Order: sequence, then structure tokens, then C-alpha cells
Amino acid sequence: MIKIQSLSYSYNTSKKIHFTDLEIQNNTQFLLLGESGSGKTTLLHLLGGLLNSQKGTIEVNGMDLTKLSEAELDRFRGTHYGFIFQRNHLIQALTVEKNLLLAPFLAGLKQDSDRIEEVLEQLGIADKKHSKIQELSLGQAQRVAIARAVLNKPAIILADEPTSALDDKNCDRVSELLLTVAKQNQATLVIATHDQRLKNKITNLIQL
Repeated sequence: MIKIQSLSYSYNTSKKIHFTDLEIQNNTQFLLLGESGSGKTTLLHLLGGLLNSQKGTIEVNGMDLTKLSEAELDRFRGTHYGFIFQRNHLIQALTVEKNLLLAPFLAGLKQDSDRIEEVLEQLGIADKKHSKIQELSLGQAQRVAIARAVLNKPAIILADEPTSALDDKNCDRVSELLLTVAKQNQATLVIATHDQRLKNKITNLIQL
């Protein structure tokens, strides 16, 4: 479960963002909805431990992220979270497989080729395993980013604007992929977006 209380964050002395207390149960799907500047990406990054120096508490599965050292936070992120960003942050010159092997390596986990094969099969891109990222279409690269996010079987998947730049057909395709892989891996899914189309897919809303 994710629980935040009395949470606020300041980028500078003149702009401070206050967040409503909330609880997100395990194995559920939520949208963080809001216009640009509403704080949705900030909240998503706070929930994932990507920002610190906030005030208040962020509790994830009984662990208070605000009390962890940077090294402890790194380990916690690696084993509990999968991240999907607007930009995929994949290494273009490496193959799909080598990009995915980095995920468990950086988390200090065992590298498992069978698990990579399983996830790529789930996402319909097993035939691209030995292709370099620069050889893939945008949609295929996005699927690789989703594969990386779920590879370590995280308890929580955080996605930042995964569909905002997509047409309706690809928006449907990506949102269904995210929901499917989250359910297959029994993960909590939280998507920060201003894309109102996703309200038809996910009914749990946090409006900012």
C-alpha cells in the first residue's frame, strides 16, 4: 500500500506544492490527473523516491521512504518499482536483451534470460530480442520500456504521460498493455497524465 500524509514539496522559495493525504491499495490502478504544472509528475516522482527533501511522509508497503538513506532508497527502488517515462531512456546502440539485462543488474538481482523471454512474449516483441533499440519503431521501443519496468516483478509501476503524444489507436494499445502487464504481475499501477482518454480505462482518479 502507498500512503502519503502532510506531503509538500518546494522547487524554490516561491512555489510550494501541497498534496492531499491519500492511500493507494495494492494491486489497483490509479490515474493522477491534472494539467501541466498541477504537480502530478512531482507527486509521481515523490512516490517513486526520485525526489527528496520534501516535507511529510511517504509510506510504501510499510516502509517510510523519507527515512531511507540514498543507498537504501536505490535498493528499494530497484526491487519494488518499475518506471515508465515519456522518454524511454533505453540505450540505442544495445540490443533489446542487453537493455533488459541491465534492469536486474542495477537492482542487484540475478539476471534471468527466461524471465526476459517471458516478458517479451507477453508484449508481443520476442522476435525483437536481438535487435538494437535504434532499429525498432517508436511503438516497439515503448514496449521494451514497459518490459524493463515489469522485468523485476515490481510491486508498483509508475508511468509518466505514457500516452499523451499518441493517437487514439496507439493510446488504446499502450493503455491496454500497461493494464495487462500490471495485472499479470499483480502490480499497483499509477499513471500521471493530463490525457482524459484514460478515464475510460481506469476509474480510480486522483485529481490535482
